[in-house]
Amino acid sequence: MPVSLDNLLVVGISSRALFDLEAEETIFRTQGLEAYRQHQIENENQILKLGAGFALVRALLKLNALAHNQRFVEVVIMSRNSSETSMRIFNSIEHYGLDITRAVLSGGASLAPYLKAFNVSLFLSLHEDDVQAAIDSGVAAALLYQKPENALEELDQIHIAFDGDAVIFSDESERIFQTQGIEAFEHHERENALRPLPEGPFARLLKALSYIQNNFRREDGHSAPIRTALVTARSSPAHERVIRTLRAWDIAIDETFFMGGVAKSEVLAAFKPHMFFDDQPGHCDRAALLVPTGRVPLRK
Repeated sequence: MPVSLDNLLVVGISSRALFDLEAEETIFRTQGLEAYRQHQIENENQILKLGAGFALVRALLKLNALAHNQRFVEVVIMSRNSSETSMRIFNSIEHYGLDITRAVLSGGASLAPYLKAFNVSLFLSLHEDDVQAAIDSGVAAALLYQKPENALEELDQIHIAFDGDAVIFSDESERIFQTQGIEAFEHHERENALRPLPEGPFARLLKALSYIQNNFRREDGHSAPIRTALVTARSSPAHERVIRTLRAWDIAIDETFFMGGVAKSEVLAAFKPHMFFDDQPGHCDRAALLVPTGRVPLRK
């Protein structure tokens, strides 16, 4: 029988997001494919340094070791490398002891067609075209920023923080704010307070994390090894619809911050997420100086 990934949280991550390949990216852009190919082959036994998504991937894979006879997370390397230039990536995975056995090596072709083939729940990359294509195909995806200095700090729990509108929820309400202003936005949210917000691109991921949290809580009665936070620019009276939506989804987020326009970066620095997901470039630019950050593009 073939192995099924249907009931797993599958994270697809590009090799450049998992490892620091910026020098190699420069070689590719300035000297071309052949120079890049030769460099990777000549250095395939040189272990790569850690990239922007490494801390999150390492933390998520630890869930499998904590669980008893159950696997929750699968990580798939998804790279535009060819198999010929990929040995350095696999050697680095082995060096760091990462339980990653599956890979897509597309040889320069788009990765988007293979996301659903591997049931990917979250795709992380430093290539904007690949991230946009993933979002457009209905897969949660984020464009990672380079990691801050403290990004590899070990934490007892996995911390993941989300923006609300256009990330966990759809961008329906945010579009009203952007086109009609704050008064129209607040009026719309009051009028629709009892109607759950439509799902955004990261709703499925949040629900998967909630499922894992509940499994660990049922197993030993202790706190789950994952802690989630919602960090949203919303404030009262727009808070009610968020709370009721999460209740309707049967999801309890561990920490919620209604910022009301206050900068998110200091709250995020205190929460110490392995990754923060937001759709606004300004929020991401500030947050990325302090915490690992991924920008979620709008669906075209």
